[in-house]
Amino acid sequence: MAILLATNFDDAELAAWWPALQRALPGERLLRDRSELDAGETIDIALAANPPRAALADLPALRLIQSLWAGVDKLLADPSVPSDVPLARMVDPAMNEAMAETALWAVLSLQRAYFAYARQQREVDWRQLPQRRADETTVAVLGLGQMGRTCALRLVRNGYRVNGWSRSEARVPGIETFAGEASFERVLADADVVVNLLPLTEATRGLFNAQTFAKMRAGAALVNLARGAHVIEADLLDALATGRLAHAVLDVFASEPLPATHPFWLHPRITVLPHVAALTDPRSAAVIVARNVIALREGRALENLVDRSRGY
Repeated sequence: MAILLATNFDDAELAAWWPALQRALPGERLLRDRSELDAGETIDIALAANPPRAALADLPALRLIQSLWAGVDKLLADPSVPSDVPLARMVDPAMNEAMAETALWAVLSLQRAYFAYARQQREVDWRQLPQRRADETTVAVLGLGQMGRTCALRLVRNGYRVNGWSRSEARVPGIETFAGEASFERVLADADVVVNLLPLTEATRGLFNAQTFAKMRAGAALVNLARGAHVIEADLLDALATGRLAHAVLDVFASEPLPATHPFWLHPRITVLPHVAALTDPRSAAVIVARNVIALREGRALENLVDRSRGY
């Protein structure tokens, strides 16, 4: 049995991942490509990161698809990915902490008006703005999976009032949590900053649109660290133009890399990050991969399996 690395990695990414996986899986045969298969050998595990279409098709012995990314929406949208093979997503505490650092940086920068001061510097404008305290700032964290929980707890530790929202009930110690459609508008309306960490599903695609922005507190800010398809970009631009929203911090976009002519690049009230809020670290992620590989080999339950009916 062999393990196929099915990715779109460039040479630098492969150079980082390959030795990490070899260290974590010393007794396994790893393949960079199907062409490396020996006669009579089969692939029973695939490690996937934006694999080329059909890269996972026609693998009759496949028993596990382990995503190397936290998001699995692209895998679920690819009809060539076998739907009867268990799919596990990457849940890495190191990624959760990295995401929490980004969320804290964005919220702190919004609370203390650092993005506004950056604009003033470009305009040679020496002007002090009102200073708001952390405990006067309400943050809504949408999505209470592992990343959402970690972000919410980090924000609470730094003095923010945090409300958590998820589609199904979730409990996070020390945080007021809400669930379901009935509470969504209330959570939005109460927030100075909305941090989106929801999975991308058919129910959440285009969630941030003109109707949603109208329900947010006037002058609030959006921090989107989940998926670009959550946001209707034209509606976001309109909300910023009217002052409905004060600022948007965006790490993800409908088209990536963000086209050079896109209006987001030079917009004075949008901060653009190149999808770096929480990069997968091969050193820690390879250990997570190994846990599921070993569990499969030993006939034990697999971790972080995706419920395809829910989309995450």
